[in-house]
Amino acid sequence: MKTTLILAGLISFAISAVLGPIVIPILRKVKAGQTEREDGPESHLKKTGTPTMGAFIFLIAFALCMVWFAVKDITLLPILLLTLAFAVVGFLDDFIKVVLKRSEGLTPWQKMGLQIVVSAVYSILCFINDGREFTAYVPFTHNTVSLGWLGIPVFMFIIIGTVNGSNFTDGVDGLESSVTAALCVFFFAVSVIAGAEGLSYPGVIMFGALLGFLLYNVNKAKVFMGDTGSLALGGFVAAYAHALKLELYLPIIAFIYFAEVLSVIIQVLYFKGTHGKRFFRMAPIHHHYEQGGWSEAKVVGVFTIVTVVLCAISLIFI
Repeated sequence: MKTTLILAGLISFAISAVLGPIVIPILRKVKAGQTEREDGPESHLKKTGTPTMGAFIFLIAFALCMVWFAVKDITLLPILLLTLAFAVVGFLDDFIKVVLKRSEGLTPWQKMGLQIVVSAVYSILCFINDGREFTAYVPFTHNTVSLGWLGIPVFMFIIIGTVNGSNFTDGVDGLESSVTAALCVFFFAVSVIAGAEGLSYPGVIMFGALLGFLLYNVNKAKVFMGDTGSLALGGFVAAYAHALKLELYLPIIAFIYFAEVLSVIIQVLYFKGTHGKRFFRMAPIHHHYEQGGWSEAKVVGVFTIVTVVLCAISLIFI
């Protein structure tokens, strides 16, 4: 078991690392370049033109390894499917923006509509598969709560919140990859402690794939993951949490995700309520700290450390 896990992670890393020099030139050839917001941090303007949709690098590695193990353990399939379903939603948005050159991409309503459909289908299938019941661990206790059919809308809300939080986190070189890699380690640790050996594989595989991607995504990034990757990773985290019955832990362990999306909501509401004033220097919140003088490396380091600490605290009580 230990040897197989190590090999799974190493193979995933190797595939991802090898795909970088293959995928990046292809993205350049199709002119899939990033367009930075003009009202964003000035230091980000020089990133304009950097290839995006680089998520194919780690998603291919993840999918290939997961399919291999899902054949032997069907319980891994839902995690793979939700990850790929949101990758498709993100790809549609990226493709419209960077290949068809329509700057808006999917409209907000189209994007949210697709997220609702994917979340609803997945939640209903999980509800049926779980014996028409949703059971989740209550944070910092050893107790569980049964939500019954109410689990469907609750889980939909959690999925959409996680996916959008992941999406907003992807705004600094290596940030989304590093934070999610930390979550992979947490989920792996929980699966080992719980004796759910099969569920330890997704964490190891995605961790390896993200490390391979980080070879090209750390500052100064040669490629960005795009919505294809950030939405996929949000789906991965939500599905993995559900498989381990840790949905209610997500606001804690994935605090950075939720801080990012809440910062945007607060900024918009405050801006409208005060007729033009800003609560943060800039939203999402990682830009707030950049505008305050933090380097991208510091943002990535601090946000990843916060995630590691919250995961460690949560692990004590599981």
